[in-house]
Amino acid sequence: MNYLEFNFICKPSNDWQQDLFINELANIGFDTFESTETGFKAYTAEANFNPVELETLLLGLEGDFDVHYEMATIGHQNWNELWESNFQPIVIRDQVYVRATFHEKAANFPYEIVIDPKMAFGTGHHQTTSLMMECLLEEDVKDKFVLDMGCGTGILSILAAKLLAREVVSIDNDPVCVESANENLQLNNVLNMSVLEGSSETIPMQSFDIILANINRNVLLEQLEYYADRIAKGGSLFLSGFYKGEDLEMLKMAASKQGFSFLGHKEKEDWVAAKFIFEKEND
Repeated sequence: MNYLEFNFICKPSNDWQQDLFINELANIGFDTFESTETGFKAYTAEANFNPVELETLLLGLEGDFDVHYEMATIGHQNWNELWESNFQPIVIRDQVYVRATFHEKAANFPYEIVIDPKMAFGTGHHQTTSLMMECLLEEDVKDKFVLDMGCGTGILSILAAKLLAREVVSIDNDPVCVESANENLQLNNVLNMSVLEGSSETIPMQSFDIILANINRNVLLEQLEYYADRIAKGGSLFLSGFYKGEDLEMLKMAASKQGFSFLGHKEKEDWVAAKFIFEKEND
């Protein structure tokens, strides 16, 4: 599968307008973003790209926010080389050390996660992934059944497993992500994690104590009813992949209709991870 790289040049580079534009790009299938001096780069699978949707977004930009872009195709091998040249180890809350296979090990961290990203999203560098990892570190995961929707590289699932979850089910609709997550669980010697290809229809008929969903606002809104159907009473739902403000309010309202109570949220550069508790009793 080829990916498309878009180099967006923003004039002027207004942070809040640019962030809103990135959020809209995420809603139409772009899944990785990288800041540049003149704007940002965005990536999407070639098969998912709809030029009409992109042009509609560009035509809808307001006032003085002017955007131009250059597009290039990135083959499978080139994408891997791009990741290796840009992917540096990160630390989450002085507890989790995330590195690639080509990095040296580090001592004195309770948890180490090895990620070979390939073309999958989720190395911990993006604000939403790191926010979700922080949420997991604050949660009692031991002996819990965990569902990870839109798992990407499987990084959140692997952290849940290292936090002693009883069972972790990881789901992604991209076969590249499924392949990547399976390889990463082996790199981390995780034995209680299964990776499934699909979407909400793939969620097993069982009850989960914790559901993680780091996707985007529109997909989350569509899938909330499925999460409500598969979560245990008192279970925790963590959502990310959206911005504070209107996105958060929309999700709070929609989650409430499904029986979830909003407990709070974390923010990082306007991105949000929100926690909900399920109050209803499922049949």
